[in-house]
Amino acid sequence: MNITIETLQKYLLERYGAWANEQGLFLKLVEELGEVAEVINMRSGAKKATDKDLKIELGTELADMIHYIVAIAAINDIDLEAVMLEKDKKASEKYGHDINLEAFISNRNQ
Repeated sequence: MNITIETLQKYLLERYGAWANEQGLFLKLVEELGEVAEVINMRSGAKKATDKDLKIELGTELADMIHYIVAIAAINDIDLEAVMLEKDKKASEKYGHDINLEAFISNRNQ
């Protein structure tokens, strides 16, 4: 199953739209960022590792971060897909990349 950012935004707007605020969601995002840092520290040996599979743990914590980032966009009516495409296009021009995200997607769909 594929998840689009648009679908995730609609889902999270239904979940959070009636009651959540960006401050609360941002605090959850920061909490998850700390958890990502903790797993990365364990993977690098800077912190004692647990007996958990650290690749799975990293994936789980990154998914949590994406969840809260997209939720913040959703409750603020930000079209994250459009913003990401535009932001990537500008960055690709600025840094002289051969291809941008929009072209990459177009090429894959041909």
